[in-house]
Amino acid sequence: MAWFNGGVSTQPPFSARDAGSLPRGETIATLETYPEAQALVDRLAKADFDVSTTSIVGSDLKTVERVTGKLSYGKAALTGAANGAFMGLIFAVLLSLFTPDPTSAFRLMAAAVLATTGLGMILSLISYAVVRRRRDFSSTRQVIASSYQVIVPPERAAAARLALGEAELGSVGQE
Repeated sequence: MAWFNGGVSTQPPFSARDAGSLPRGETIATLETYPEAQALVDRLAKADFDVSTTSIVGSDLKTVERVTGKLSYGKAALTGAANGAFMGLIFAVLLSLFTPDPTSAFRLMAAAVLATTGLGMILSLISYAVVRRRRDFSSTRQVIASSYQVIVPPERAAAARLALGEAELGSVGQE
């Protein structure tokens, strides 16, 4: 079975038995950020290296929660209204596709946005009232790694290093 990936048909990069295990191979680079690891794999791909057996492994995972501000009833109402309006707009656009009259479609859209804005605000206020004593701030949470290793099969490590060297030489020559 072939996988379809943006216009290129390839074999799946790993089998079901590999899904629960760490990739094995040789580390060709250790980088501080995920975008740097992605850029390295992108350089390999641009150097015509077969990246289907390449893995990016994050090590020393940490949960980072960034506090974005203090919560209040006003902020909860505003956030709920905005989320409700957005959902209402999506719902209204879908409904208007099946309404032949443009005037009634506009009225339908306005009613849907208005109703979901109010519903979103009410639900957000109820939610805030329930958790207010336990959590009186807003935040975003993400899991990040301290470092990222780019790993290739041992028999492909020399070719990957060669491809990276040629890619760097090519970019120096273009400057």
